[in-house]
Amino acid sequence: MTETLQTLQKKMEAAAEALDFEEAKRCRDKISLMRDGASAAAAEEANFSGLTRQQPGAMGLGTSQQKVTPPPGWRPPPKPDPMTSGRSRRRK
Repeated sequence: MTETLQTLQKKMEAAAEALDFEEAKRCRDKISLMRDGASAAAAEEANFSGLTRQQPGAMGLGTSQQKVTPPPGWRPPPKPDPMTSGRSRRRK
């Protein structure tokens, strides 16, 4: 059965009012596919089980950079002794 955008919209709103959010989500995904140019039959056959919405803030400046993790067993170097830092061994 092929559905139009209007019938899918009504079906989505009815499912949301009945608190059936899974069905409303399926209808919303079909609507977005049909608006992007997919036929009604292709939208009906589409599998949405592996799709997840992007989390807020996942895109933007600096988010593509990996978090630096030290190699296993790495320890930071010891801090310098404050009594000897800044002093040279030569006398001037």
